[in-house]
Amino acid sequence: MIVCKFGGTSVASAAQITKVANIVKSDEKRRIVVVSAPGKRSSDDIKVTDLLIDLADAALANADVESKIETVVNRYKDITAELGLGQDICDVIAADLRERVAGDRSNTELFIDSLKASGEDNNAKVIAAYFSSIGMPARYVSPKDLLIVNDLPERTFAVPEAYERLASLATTEEIIVFPGFFGYTKDGILRTFDRGGSDITGSILASAVDAELYENFTDVDCVFSANPKIVNNPAEIKEITYREMRELSYAGFSVFHDEALMPVFKKGIPVNIKNTNNPSAPGTRVVPTRELTGRPVTGISVDSGFSTLYVSKYLMNREIGFGRKLLQIVEEEGISYEHTPSGLDDISVIMRSNQLTAEKEERIVQRIENELHVDHVYFRHGFSMVVLVGEGMRNSTGLAGRAALAISKLGVNIDMINQGSSEVSLVFGVLQNYEDIILKALYEEFFTAVPV
Repeated sequence: MIVCKFGGTSVASAAQITKVANIVKSDEKRRIVVVSAPGKRSSDDIKVTDLLIDLADAALANADVESKIETVVNRYKDITAELGLGQDICDVIAADLRERVAGDRSNTELFIDSLKASGEDNNAKVIAAYFSSIGMPARYVSPKDLLIVNDLPERTFAVPEAYERLASLATTEEIIVFPGFFGYTKDGILRTFDRGGSDITGSILASAVDAELYENFTDVDCVFSANPKIVNNPAEIKEITYREMRELSYAGFSVFHDEALMPVFKKGIPVNIKNTNNPSAPGTRVVPTRELTGRPVTGISVDSGFSTLYVSKYLMNREIGFGRKLLQIVEEEGISYEHTPSGLDDISVIMRSNQLTAEKEERIVQRIENELHVDHVYFRHGFSMVVLVGEGMRNSTGLAGRAALAISKLGVNIDMINQGSSEVSLVFGVLQNYEDIILKALYEEFFTAVPV
């Protein structure tokens, strides 16, 4: 069995959904199809998810919601009319939206999640109906009672019981159309996954049914070694390991959500990232291991929006428990950290800026001063993390020196260097306004005129 997931641009219109049907029909092993909400049909279009957020905001503000509901339903009407489906399914969608708008608003986040999730849920109903209408026996399956997720307040993840329940779908003779992005707690509360949530749903299903392959359809032919919006004609990546993809996805590769790799990684199920608009292209395969090439670096990525907490104290290295106490202060503010480079007398804690507020920063600094009696403590903002990733980096000497020299030639200061024990990635912390020129310089160093 093959589980395949289609992203927002792949299901944005009737023409795109027709392509999806042809892809699914072309291989009888494609028995489970995970779909996103309709995405943008053009660069100036609005995603259905954004329309639903607008609807949720209007409902919470006790403003007029009927016009907002109509706008959402009209997007589906455009799709269903072109697909030759009747009015009935649009009536179902309108009723569903009104029921969600009338739902419990005591928890604002859950209320908004419920409306956002309707995008995937209702699109799955439309696509299942279309498949059946053209002679492809299919049925919509709701995540309720199947994709069981954890309770609040932790971020959403599938509990072990979800895999046991979803395993029953492995024996299906029909095509299952399953909405991505969300699941339900045992108490029936709808919760959404983080960004890229449909990728996560597809991966969970592939793991649960022991699929031989998880296909992730998007709008590009493959994963590129660098952002093509910054680097001209970057090299294509034909094959990449789970670890490499995890590092690149974490550091800003938007093609595949880093968290989505975990379920298939545990089972060793390969992933193939392919293009809905060019399904014959081989795409990029994500596999447990691969043969190394002459190129040590597989990809280079940049992610922005980081802040650094600098802490300095003489003889810090001799103070037992200092690091634990420091990170506990950060933890108690509900903040996760990304890197902790350190020296004898200083340590930096790098975190996502969006987790911080002025009040949190002030409390953290005061507690560190009062409880850890440091010499200096302060925050700095506006950093980016430039990440070089490659399984071949472990066997390549002088790579860090080459990267640092390429950056230094630009006259740019490196604020942080971090290499994990796996030696699959090398991270440079730099000021955000230099990220593009650094990416270009590193690509030139490691990819131009380098044999594959």
